[in-house]
Amino acid sequence: MSGFNKVVNSYEEAMAGLEDGMTVIAGGFGLCGIPENLIAEIKKKGTRELTFVSNNCGVDDFGLGVLLVDRQIKKMISSYVGENALFEKQLLAGELEVELTPQGTLAEKMRAGGAGIPAFFTATGYGTPVGEGKEVREFNGRNYIMEESITGDFAIVKGWKADTYGNVIYRDTAQNFNPMAATAGKITVVEVEEIVEPGELSPTEIQTPGIYVNRVIKGTFEKRIEQRTVRQG
Repeated sequence: MSGFNKVVNSYEEAMAGLEDGMTVIAGGFGLCGIPENLIAEIKKKGTRELTFVSNNCGVDDFGLGVLLVDRQIKKMISSYVGENALFEKQLLAGELEVELTPQGTLAEKMRAGGAGIPAFFTATGYGTPVGEGKEVREFNGRNYIMEESITGDFAIVKGWKADTYGNVIYRDTAQNFNPMAATAGKITVVEVEEIVEPGELSPTEIQTPGIYVNRVIKGTFEKRIEQRTVRQG
């Protein structure tokens, strides 16, 4: 990796610098658009005491769920428990700190963090446990709570295509939280299905400009379906 070329050739190089106790922001929704190989590298490294910011925590044997097995995650900031039985078990046993955050608020926390906005007001969660202990202000006769933005030491992101400069596009709903996550990391690592030369991506297609991206790696992906439903024959 040199100059404007942000391509790295190994997952070890992609996650270089990740240390115990850091905060990692991860794109993905369920198993859609997750940076599965970057997660696998974190498991391989054995990094511990991590705080993860992600919509959910994968499933028991895939995605972020694999990091729960060896208790590499200290805290999850997420929207729901989802399909992960181990996540639920560790939460109920008090073995995993969990900060449940409304989904839109979580996305805005990432976006605001990436934009340098320290906090914002939202009506979502007012009058519920989500709003307990948070500053309340009234605007135009409606009460709002203050939510602080989020940034991470690392952001790990799954894209569809990128050029060597780190400009990224996403495919359909696999976009989900990825563009917001990509802006909110001190070091942002993107794994993609295809890397092309600069100029091959139309500027109108680019969803994450390369200015936000530090490292790009080409991977291969399993693309599991979380809940497969077929019509009875």
